[in-house]
Amino acid sequence: MKLTQNDWIIIVAYFVLSLGIGLVYTRRAGRSVAEYFLSGRHLPWWLAGTSMVATTFAADTPLAVTEMVARHGVAGNWLWWNFVMSGMLTVFLYARLWRRAGVMTDVEFIELRYAGRAAAFLRGFRAIYLGLLMNSLIMGWVTLGMAKVIGLSLNIGKLEATFLCLGITAFYSLLSGLWGVVVTDAVQFVIAMVGAIALAVFALEVVGGMSGLMARLPEHFGSVEAAIAVWPGWGSAWLPVETLLVYIGVQWWASWYPGAEPGGGGYIAQRIFSTRDERHGVLATLWFNIAHYTLRPWPWILVALSAVVLYPHLRTTDPTALYVRVMVDHLPPIWRGLLLASFAAAYMSTIATHLNWGTSYLINDFYRRFVRPSADERHYVYVSRVATGLLALISVVVTLNL
Repeated sequence: MKLTQNDWIIIVAYFVLSLGIGLVYTRRAGRSVAEYFLSGRHLPWWLAGTSMVATTFAADTPLAVTEMVARHGVAGNWLWWNFVMSGMLTVFLYARLWRRAGVMTDVEFIELRYAGRAAAFLRGFRAIYLGLLMNSLIMGWVTLGMAKVIGLSLNIGKLEATFLCLGITAFYSLLSGLWGVVVTDAVQFVIAMVGAIALAVFALEVVGGMSGLMARLPEHFGSVEAAIAVWPGWGSAWLPVETLLVYIGVQWWASWYPGAEPGGGGYIAQRIFSTRDERHGVLATLWFNIAHYTLRPWPWILVALSAVVLYPHLRTTDPTALYVRVMVDHLPPIWRGLLLASFAAAYMSTIATHLNWGTSYLINDFYRRFVRPSADERHYVYVSRVATGLLALISVVVTLNL
């Protein structure tokens, strides 16, 4: 993809803005681990909720949604829409209880609920398993998706793309803690959504608008209804009603998935812990679920349907590349830079959260609990910053080996 000088100005300006926000909050984050990991429990609901939405908007998320829509139509999104059941349970039951618990992490809650050496072991085990092992895999997977986008757009190698993606994010994350993460999340979410909506508009223009899209969908899906139906239908071959009921009735509570843990958990719980009070915790979670499930996916869905019409051969050979192909082939100058910045924003919001959240487990639930339980706050903040940098390096290694 050829970038003009104006495209590069937009991209560089975005990175400078992200770094600037991180530097602004560096001193505040250094006061204590509560400031570093929970923003001092002073976040308003709209900022905490927007941060949740931004975190679940990774660079590979529109690629994954595009693949689902390309294969199964709009109804293919039920493969992840089923997690809304968990989200509603969190809003109306668990969010208030999480905030009332007064803990720093959901892993710490284990020793409030249970007692003895077994509870301590479980807390330490989950801190390492989730904060280091699972977290590194997740960041590696997300970084791989971003590296693919950067590689196709700028024609650079996987190694260079990986270090470019992770370097800036890790730098402002380790300096500014959760304050810098959530404020940049809000900015990044706006940029990412503007880019996604712009791409949807340009994609629709290429296929002749909504009427042109509707006229050409039957060639690829058999009928318009098969492409745009929100519900898969009782006679669906790819998702029979029995399987759909398993997703809706069982899957969401029987599996662990970042951002959709049954009843809340992980970085969703971290944002709830960071809010001003129980009311703000509930409102933050409600806003997150509304934006996550009902607002954010539709620009991606429109791009996916348009991409199937434009590149029908990729529907079966490489459906995840459809979104990037539309971006590379049909965006005019300036908008290319904005969309690349929006991809970077989506990626950085996810990685920054995973770095801060994973480090909170490693420091609060392992290091502070078992290694150095009596050090001062400045020591824990220093170790947290070191651990954030090391976690970023580990995720680089994981990315390069995926």
